Amino acid sequence: MDPWAFEKEAWAAGFESVVGVDEAGLGPLAGPVVAAAVLLPKDFDADGVRDSKAMTANAREKMFERITSEAVCYGIGISERELIDEINILRAAQAAMRAALSELSVAFDFILVDGRPVPDLCAKSRAIVKGDALSVSIGAASILAKVTRDRIMCELDKQYPEYGFAGHKGYFTREHMAALNEHGPCPCHRRSFAPVSERLLQCRLPGLE
Repeated sequence: MDPWAFEKEAWAAGFESVVGVDEAGLGPLAGPVVAAAVLLPKDFDADGVRDSKAMTANAREKMFERITSEAVCYGIGISERELIDEINILRAAQAAMRAALSELSVAFDFILVDGRPVPDLCAKSRAIVKGDALSVSIGAASILAKVTRDRIMCELDKQYPEYGFAGHKGYFTREHMAALNEHGPCPCHRRSFAPVSERLLQCRLPGLE
């Protein structure tokens, strides 16, 4: 499939500037959810751009540098753990997407969004299931979001080295659960996620096994 197919459809419909938006970090037990929005030039080489989850960390880092240096503009939005616990992960991810779009320095008139429709966007939009693998703009956004979030988790690893965030990036793994059970939640753990809330209950009731 042409990686520019969805962008071309929007251009053919009369839209001039098509932005891709995606997020990273819906599933982890710790850390923020991060979104990215990117406006690529029409002559951008799509080779190597794909769903960030299908790429190695090294490939993502290299592509991150190429996208950020060649994009017309890009924006990053972050919803911290506190907001995730306050309004739920889906709404926090949508808030991060809107924040990423607000960071763009160039006017745009159409948005391609990965996954579900996002309410209250600032321009007409189209949601595409698995869009990060189908649209070069969404794929590029997925790479920016993933690399940014991974870097944040590596910084959190320096603050809380006992949890191994640099390795699992806050996701549900055997290593992470062992550390959570041994040390209890740290400030960046999502209290609204069941494994964390259950461990918090155990911390409050030391006799509970």
